[in-house]
Amino acid sequence: MGNFATDPISPWFHIAEEEGEFIGIRFGRLPPGSNEPEWKFLRHIDFDGVGGFGELLRRSGADLPRLPQIKHPAPPSRLALVKSLPKFLKPRRRVQWSPLERGAQVPSSKLQPPLAVAWHIFDEAETTQIRRVCRKNGFTVNSFLLKHLTKAIRPSLKDESSVVPWMIPVNLRGKVCRDRDTANFTSYISARISSYETVFDIHRNIYAALGRSEHWANWYAYELGRLASKGMKKQLLKRDLAMAQWNIGSFSNLGDWDPEKNITQTECEGAWLFAPPVLRCQMLGAGCVTFQNCLSLTLQAHPDLTCSPAVPAGWVQNWVKEIDLDVTSMLADPPRRQWLAA
Repeated sequence: MGNFATDPISPWFHIAEEEGEFIGIRFGRLPPGSNEPEWKFLRHIDFDGVGGFGELLRRSGADLPRLPQIKHPAPPSRLALVKSLPKFLKPRRRVQWSPLERGAQVPSSKLQPPLAVAWHIFDEAETTQIRRVCRKNGFTVNSFLLKHLTKAIRPSLKDESSVVPWMIPVNLRGKVCRDRDTANFTSYISARISSYETVFDIHRNIYAALGRSEHWANWYAYELGRLASKGMKKQLLKRDLAMAQWNIGSFSNLGDWDPEKNITQTECEGAWLFAPPVLRCQMLGAGCVTFQNCLSLTLQAHPDLTCSPAVPAGWVQNWVKEIDLDVTSMLADPPRRQWLAA
């Protein structure tokens, strides 16, 4: 198991915050009977998504002796970094957006959460159906959700056929040590979604990236980043060179929490929401979490893209519509697991 005494990720968020970015991880609880979430924010300097959610549940009295651990078997590998270094040198091409409703603008001097945010919660029966479809067809819930999220935002792109690049965080707990289990344990893999790709294609590509140890390459790149000065880090962020590719946003799923419903504290009751921070170099933050068998989707946009809640609300509406259509279709069809080998 890798033992890393200090956090190589936090310095990047310190710099982003100094540059005027709001780097709070968004969490929300929708109490029973309420229509509006109680939003809570934890700085990414101090936590990652899994750690932050665990911290909030523990503060509310939940007993969580162990946070979710990495499931992929690939061991830590510095060789993966060497093999991936050419990626960091490739030119960066941003996907262009069509004009979007701007909404009320935020003063640039004031750090505050993004105003453009929308969410949806599937009930337990709907969540079970989504899981059933994914299990039946041999792909992950992540691949299924990412496919339909990308399709939902395509009408807002200048070229709807553009390849859409995403950053997908990978939880390294279980293979990396820290002084506390709620700290930053997150690396990432990159995904580039073409308009013609199926859920099966996305599933294969994600697992191919994990099989190449891309998450370890990026983790050791963070470690190598210790050699960069603060000024160098600022320039890398401004020039979209701090990651292996430019990303339209981050797609993060915190996984399945308390399926047996053992957490009964009043301050934990209800559905929970989550979204990763947004940055000028990564303008969408899409987050998913399943708490007590109810899956939630949350999508927020950077103020430089839009401050209108109507924009992500439209995307989430399309996202849910695409999911519902595919669930209905796939439940009626025979399993398509064999397509994975095609």
